[in-house]
Amino acid sequence: MTTNTTHDGHTRVAVVTGGSRGIGRESARRLAGDGFAVVVGYASNQGEADTAVKEITAGGGKAIALRADVADETAVTALFDAAQTTFGGVDVVVHAAGRAHTSTIAELDLTMLDDLHRTNIRGTFVVAQQAARRIRDGGAIVTFSTSVVGLAFPGYGAYSASKGAVEALTLILARELRGRNITVNAVAPGPTATDLFLEGKDEATITRLAAQPPLERLGTPTDIADVVAFLSGPAGRWVNGQVVRANGGII
Repeated sequence: MTTNTTHDGHTRVAVVTGGSRGIGRESARRLAGDGFAVVVGYASNQGEADTAVKEITAGGGKAIALRADVADETAVTALFDAAQTTFGGVDVVVHAAGRAHTSTIAELDLTMLDDLHRTNIRGTFVVAQQAARRIRDGGAIVTFSTSVVGLAFPGYGAYSASKGAVEALTLILARELRGRNITVNAVAPGPTATDLFLEGKDEATITRLAAQPPLERLGTPTDIADVVAFLSGPAGRWVNGQVVRANGGII
């Protein structure tokens, strides 16, 4: 367990939304390993969130879990309140919560479009707003986009549009926080072997997707968490206002 403290000796604190599963959970574990106290935000699966906290504390880290709908400003305010009350402040925000859905534009049920926009756009805005208000100077904010924004795969119109909005918001926030030494970046994974990604896909589809990058495999949550840790830590301080496409080289 690495010690990670601020200049005045306080433990650095990370808020991770979507922290109960997949990339968010691995990011929470990785940041805890780097010495952050972690607040694990989750939408509904308390059991998985509690397990994530137990994994962190079993390794000597500090963590709590709190339920929060990221599109609900009252719930997100409470999430940040808990970070400040329990651990003393907020230094890093990793917004990994999101929804995905595939459909052609012609066939998309518009209620799904509304759901995607509520979670991916409004949710990112609400979390970013609290992060901008609460994060201590010298901190880092990491949002999540997708490499599909650039790859333009058919069937991803609504999802990609929502993540394009995340990229725009992220780059503008980086510029609005001028003078506070806060970095703001987005990570845009390619196909990554999470339960959410693998669900509903047959073996042929998974094999096809794994063959796309020159590295000829799917990404792993650890691959993406390593990028998050870099952007959140001292080595990443000169990377700001960027979208990092972590996808094994898919073009």
